[in-house]
Amino acid sequence: MELKTFGPVDDRARQQLLRCAQGDAPFAVLCADHHPGYSQPIGGAVAYKDKISPSGVGYDIACGNKAVLTDLKVNEVPIGLVMDDIVRLIGFGVGRPNPDPVDHPVLESINKAEFRPQRKMIQMASNQLGTVGSGNHYVDIFGDEQDRVWIGVHFGSRGFGHRTASGFLALAKGRAFDDKAGDDSMDSPPTIFSTDSQLGQDYLAAMHLAGEYAYAGRDLVCRKVLEIMGAKEVESIHNHHNFAWKETHFGEEVWVIRKGCTPAFPGQKGFVGATMGDVSVILQGVDSEESKAGLYSTVHGAGRIMSRTQAAGKQRWIKGVPTRISTGLVDWPAVQERMRSQGIELRGAGADEAPEVYKKLDEVLAYHGDTIKVLHRLRPLGVAMAGADVVDPYKD
Repeated sequence: MELKTFGPVDDRARQQLLRCAQGDAPFAVLCADHHPGYSQPIGGAVAYKDKISPSGVGYDIACGNKAVLTDLKVNEVPIGLVMDDIVRLIGFGVGRPNPDPVDHPVLESINKAEFRPQRKMIQMASNQLGTVGSGNHYVDIFGDEQDRVWIGVHFGSRGFGHRTASGFLALAKGRAFDDKAGDDSMDSPPTIFSTDSQLGQDYLAAMHLAGEYAYAGRDLVCRKVLEIMGAKEVESIHNHHNFAWKETHFGEEVWVIRKGCTPAFPGQKGFVGATMGDVSVILQGVDSEESKAGLYSTVHGAGRIMSRTQAAGKQRWIKGVPTRISTGLVDWPAVQERMRSQGIELRGAGADEAPEVYKKLDEVLAYHGDTIKVLHRLRPLGVAMAGADVVDPYKD
């Protein structure tokens, strides 16, 4: 097995990737934003010959990034008012429904899902379509080098994708699809299906449908933000991670499982978000020997260096009251003041998503060298996220 790494290597993440690659995996990659994840590290890719891995794809199937260039200039947009409307008109948070329910052809696809258990999720899918979720998921407004306004979003398949993933992890243990998958450790061995098996075929169908749902959600959110700003779309860049792709590398046909890393084939554009206080980028894949060795994969973000609990501390609900169990390392009021001093309109978020919780995106990208080139640098003007949501460490 050939392992390609970019940048300094976290040993726990490396061990996770090696564990996933044992057996039928000729190639594996750790991008520079990697960190430990559930079973397969975030920022890691594994190429299997005839296998797929629902634990490798993860719970947020087809989580991805979309950027939209608008026809507006920065001085034409009242950022504060726009951000107020974004958090008022778009649902943020775990399980949050859309304040303004929408219709979309993907809902009819779910009604007629090839994998029948997904049909039972239609009400939840309908309620959450066009909402953003929590954690590191966001809706941002940016300005580029020419003071053009961009919209950037990052989120995935919401509860529909999560229940799809947990259902297949339960099936892999001989349980029913609706049963709980169990509380496996972060370093659990991978769950792997043969692509020729019924489970493998069912998972591929279900995964692709969750992917369609995730794309529909990002499209709808970007459309809503354009409507809020009274803007038109000039260009859009849309890509995803947390997925299984059938590709050919070094003459071999393989299934590439990318968790928290994004395809960046030569000429392929991508949007990569940084932190709430740093510059994000539009990049493009470049053909090089390093690109080939990395299975044409690149980062999906800056890369977490501090767990959510380390950053924000921990609280529990005791007799209906949120009670602080431990104090985090991040001074959240100081972060908020810093965002204000930078002129960034921040809505929501918490210490678990502060800039100091992440690596610096410029440094991360530098480790990928000539595999990519940066087309545009996007400075944050407005950031909207769910409120602080302390969850398991390193969940993406």
